[in-house]
Amino acid sequence: MAFFARSGPRTVLILWWAVLVVALAACQRSDEKAAPSFRGLDLTGAPYGRDFRLTDADGRTRTLADYRGKAVLLYFGFTQCPDVCPTALIRAAKVKQMLGADGEKLQVIFITVDPQRDTPQVIKAYTAAFDPSFIGLYGDAKRTRETADEFKVYFRQVPTGSSYTMDHSALSYVFDPQGRLRLALRHEQTAEDYAHDIRQLLAGK
Repeated sequence: MAFFARSGPRTVLILWWAVLVVALAACQRSDEKAAPSFRGLDLTGAPYGRDFRLTDADGRTRTLADYRGKAVLLYFGFTQCPDVCPTALIRAAKVKQMLGADGEKLQVIFITVDPQRDTPQVIKAYTAAFDPSFIGLYGDAKRTRETADEFKVYFRQVPTGSSYTMDHSALSYVFDPQGRLRLALRHEQTAEDYAHDIRQLLAGK
């Protein structure tokens, strides 16, 4: 106090500005430390992937609101997929195990892009083979296309002799417990990468 009393107004003003600059810098460093460091693609604030309205294997209409309070790992695929879809769901089951007790706070959802063949019974058996808690959803052809477009998911039917297969995107989307789209995780990433990012969302990052 004695120092300020002897100093002129200009000196006091400079000192206060210095204090303010140091405080702002400290706040910035604090924010940088608190900001999540995701290994996946950060989609926070994206204007798409806002919701879906589809049917589960028991005939109930489902939306994101049904899973509020949990992180949601969402994947688009089809049950006759030879390798990519099984790999994605095997990894999802491993992620749930890696989360330990927090695994109960993760809901894995599989949305079929092949509703013509993926009947409710087929979807239910398929998802349960990876983990009983996994949920499969479907819609008619129009609703499937609308949902895929909402999430910017690519898919198309590819003829194979007398039958067909499906080309489709292989990203997994993650929502935080508040129902906000936060991440896109790449197919080539590991279960450790997935678990790392989902832990952060469950911690409120």
